[in-house]
Amino acid sequence: MTLPAATLSTPFVRLKQRLARAERPVQARFTLGHEGTDARLGGGLATDALHELCATKHGDSWAASGFALMLALRAAPGRSILWVREDAGERTLGGLYGPGLADLGADPDRIILVHAPDTLAALRAGADIIAALGPGSVVIETAGAAKALDLTASRRLVLAVERSGATAFILRSMTGAMASAASTRWSVEAAPSARLEADAPGHPALRLALLRHRGGVPPFETLLEWNRDDQAFCEPAPLSGAVPAPVERRQMAA
Repeated sequence: MTLPAATLSTPFVRLKQRLARAERPVQARFTLGHEGTDARLGGGLATDALHELCATKHGDSWAASGFALMLALRAAPGRSILWVREDAGERTLGGLYGPGLADLGADPDRIILVHAPDTLAALRAGADIIAALGPGSVVIETAGAAKALDLTASRRLVLAVERSGATAFILRSMTGAMASAASTRWSVEAAPSARLEADAPGHPALRLALLRHRGGVPPFETLLEWNRDDQAFCEPAPLSGAVPAPVERRQMAA
């Protein structure tokens, strides 16, 4: 009996697909340091991937920047961080402030700042840096509507990180319905933190919302603190004697 070619090929196609999935290398990950959140993320966030971070509202821009710095430190410990900023963002939010960076646990000498006149230039510079960097962290900070950061532009960045092994973080000023090829998209806002002993300011606290995960992780919200000494996220302390806005303009901006 002669069977149609399509009938014969179907089992072989399925077998080929199954073998391809089995041979596909497991993507490397970096953890946030908080066991519960890392478990919800399936072991952490992917390296050689693009992650998109958005301020929940305008006043949370520096909270989103702080989150980008924290993730960059986790993704590539001990390595320099390449930070690309639009000039418009520099004028609106101020420059990165060395003592503020150090207050979050970063070595200011390891932050390499690149200025770009507009969004398109920032994206091009970011892609070039990613291609040349190899494993490491790159933050690309856009300003305003950032219309040039469309689906095509984000796909170019994804291809660049997959080839180089770098981990890239794209900062948007606000959340919205924009299309993106990023592995994850987060909404970030500042949260109150509890005072430490001797009435010292508490650890920076962030309210995070995972809006989308291309690996299938369901959206969730969480409240985390950042321990600069351990360079890791941790469970927030009780809020008795709370102080507001832990990642403020004064901490990262001049």
